[in-house]
Amino acid sequence: EVQLVESGGGTVQAGGSLRLSCEASGFSFDDHAIAWFRQTPGRKEREGIACISSWDGRAYYSDSVRGRFTISSDNAKNTFYLDMTNLKSADTAVYYCAADGTGLNFLTRPDGPDYLGQGTQVTVFS
Repeated sequence: EVQLVESGGGTVQAGGSLRLSCEASGFSFDDHAIAWFRQTPGRKEREGIACISSWDGRAYYSDSVRGRFTISSDNAKNTFYLDMTNLKSADTAVYYCAADGTGLNFLTRPDGPDYLGQGTQVTVFS
């Protein structure tokens, strides 16, 4: 059974930093892509913001976070991370970690990820 458990959310002042963690089980990072999505208040759909593809090992980012957020993984700990810097009020959202069995970048795939965590709240205040 695949499980994804996020931690590290909280409240931070604009310009600050935060690290989210996702403890994963039930699948291998070698053949699954891993990613972070978020859902902002009032937005109907989740936004895919960062992904590591198991096919090419590359990291992919949405335009909204590129240059400020970094996705990484620790395969030995079955955990992946999202380091967020220079946070803005627009980054306030529920953040979800996700995994997908295709191994490909799935940030913009219409049918969404195979697996999704429960979410953790990030609030950025000015």
